Parts: sequence; C-alpha cells; structure tokens
Amino acid sequence: MDKKTEKKGIQISRRGILPILGGTLLLPLLGFGKTSIADEILLPEEDEEYQTLLKPDGTSVRVKVSTVKNSKIIQKNISNESFLNWLGRKL
Repeated sequence: MDKKTEKKGIQISRRGILPILGGTLLLPLLGFGKTSIADEILLPEEDEEYQTLLKPDGTSVRVKVSTVKNSKIIQKNISNESFLNWLGRKL
C-alpha cells in the first residue's frame, strides 16, 4: 500500500488556512441591516420611567415609577432615629 492512500484526511497548510481566516474576519463587516419582529417585541419599553430607591442594606435599586405609585405607604414621615434603626445602624 502506498503512504498516500493510508492518510485519512486532507492536509491543510498554513497557506490554505489564511483565506478561510480572512473570510471569517470580513463577515461582521457585511452586516444584516434588518432586525426580526421577535427582537423588537423582546426589547424593553423605553417609555417607562425609573426611580432610584434605597434598600435597608444600604444599596440602591432602580424601580419603575408605576410600581412606586401603586405601593402601600406604611409610615409617611419618620424620624432620623427610626430611619437608622430601619437601616440596622446604631447611633
């Protein structure tokens, strides 16, 4: 048997890989201008307004304004002492 017939695959040299590599680098430049309808539906609504609120552990969180308006107010005006106690800090 010949050594050439025993080989299982085709050898690819460096010179053969370069055009493939160059072609894959050009793919992002082609681009696909249109977005699908499914992508437009999944995008979040930009009309919603957000408000930054403080959590008891001291971190801030962004919440929709509509959620804040629909929330139940437990105590309207609080003192500094009760606020610090709510945060878990001592005077």
